[in-house]
Amino acid sequence: MKKILLVFVLLTTLLQAELIKAYPTAELLKKHIPIVDIRTPAEWRQTGIIQGAIPIMFFDEHGNYDVKKFLKELNKRVDTSKPFAVICHIGNRSAIVAEFLAKQLGYTVIDLVGGMDEAKRRALPMTPYM
Repeated sequence: MKKILLVFVLLTTLLQAELIKAYPTAELLKKHIPIVDIRTPAEWRQTGIIQGAIPIMFFDEHGNYDVKKFLKELNKRVDTSKPFAVICHIGNRSAIVAEFLAKQLGYTVIDLVGGMDEAKRRALPMTPYM
């Protein structure tokens, strides 16, 4: 009986999970959906971050990552039971992370296509990273 219940819970979680591809837009910002910026601190300092974004590095400068550390910080700063977005420089890293978060963990994640390059092109409000 416990196994059946566990399978049911897992399937329910997976059915609720969703991976959404969207461009970073002013309309998205108006919805106040949390945006997690997964770039490195050097990238945050170089370009700033989207106003209101939450900087939580996933991959370091060498491509290394610590999933447990990332998830601990993510769950501390974001309500992962609700949709949230991820962004990186051009969209490659965020695509990987968004797919992992949606398909492996059951989160509803918006992958911001084109990353910060697209956000800058659309003149979204930025704030310096301290």
